[in-house]
Amino acid sequence: MMYKIRQQYTVSTIDDPARATLNELKRLNMPVKPGQAICIAVGSRGIDSIDRITRAVVDFVTSCRARPFIIPAMGSHGGATPEGQREVLAGYGITGKSMDAPIDASMDVEELAGGAEYRLFISRAANRADGTILINRIKPHTDYHGTYESGLVKMSVIGLGKHAQALEIHRFGVRGLKELLPRAARRIFSTGKVLAGVAIVENALDKPTRIEAVPVEAVMEREPALLAMARDNMARLPVDEIDLLIVDYIGKDFSGTGLDTNIIGRMRIRGEPEPQRPSIKSIVVRDISERSHGNALGIGLADVITRRLYDKIDYAGMYENATTSTFFERVKVPMVAETDAEALHRALRCCGPVVSGEERVVRIRNTLHLDHMYVSEAIRRELESRETITVVSGPQPLCEGNEFPEF
Repeated sequence: MMYKIRQQYTVSTIDDPARATLNELKRLNMPVKPGQAICIAVGSRGIDSIDRITRAVVDFVTSCRARPFIIPAMGSHGGATPEGQREVLAGYGITGKSMDAPIDASMDVEELAGGAEYRLFISRAANRADGTILINRIKPHTDYHGTYESGLVKMSVIGLGKHAQALEIHRFGVRGLKELLPRAARRIFSTGKVLAGVAIVENALDKPTRIEAVPVEAVMEREPALLAMARDNMARLPVDEIDLLIVDYIGKDFSGTGLDTNIIGRMRIRGEPEPQRPSIKSIVVRDISERSHGNALGIGLADVITRRLYDKIDYAGMYENATTSTFFERVKVPMVAETDAEALHRALRCCGPVVSGEERVVRIRNTLHLDHMYVSEAIRRELESRETITVVSGPQPLCEGNEFPEF
């Protein structure tokens, strides 16, 4: 039997992200002059209120009597095509009409003098603009841990450098991300083409808790502190020992790897150590989000998927993403079950000997939203003394017929 629970967090949330963004940009007093073409770089992550934050940046640039335009800064995402990346932005409510600013989705780049080991590229549109403002969330990365992970530093290289730079940095594997990427970012920043970054830190409920405009000269120093803040604010599963984790949706809008490796405790990158916690024996993934546009990157982190998910996979987009990153393990197709009931049966069988009624099962919507979830009786008993956990409903069967009930 399963129980629906709520994890309660002590969080602070920015009520008006657009106003907070505008105030931060005014505080920074950037050197934006009338008539200048200012590039606004936006990524492919499912950031809460990203449309409102982006519109605030557009409005700020317009208030300076400059000419804002938006570019997708997302490497190989969206199938590494202008149409695909434009579609990704549209899925977040970012269009030329809604932003009152044109979108230049060209994948064209220009080459800069790089390091001795790697070539360095920058978006042609950004390079020919009078300045660029980056917008990105700061958070722990799903491929590695280091001084700089997901954030403005990474976006300045792999985002601004389009597919060409993503291929170039990723061909060095994790070393490219840990060591070469910060060097490349310093070179990009030294060109004067980047004016500032809008850094977003989210709380455990995936809402902005801090929005900070960082001048380009301070990004390398400031970002590690924002990363530490983001790590402290991350939501997590309430227990570390789990027999079966059921994830309703995988998707690029929830994590760059579809399933956040920091949440599920699986990295699956050769040479990189696996996270110490949580320990999960089997993972089932039921479906893929619409905003992922068929890119099921991360299915290789699961053990069983459903036919429902399998039939929605866009292999071209997923394989391009995986080839760019070089992490092939993450796109290997797991066992495919025809129904939820079959997925549950096969996954539990692979957990080894588990006493009936003592199964440790958790069901979540996705790896980004962890405030509500279902847990089995054994886990409910473990959590019953925690003040931060409330039982919302239950008990109820995990599976009714062949399908799980609605979340």
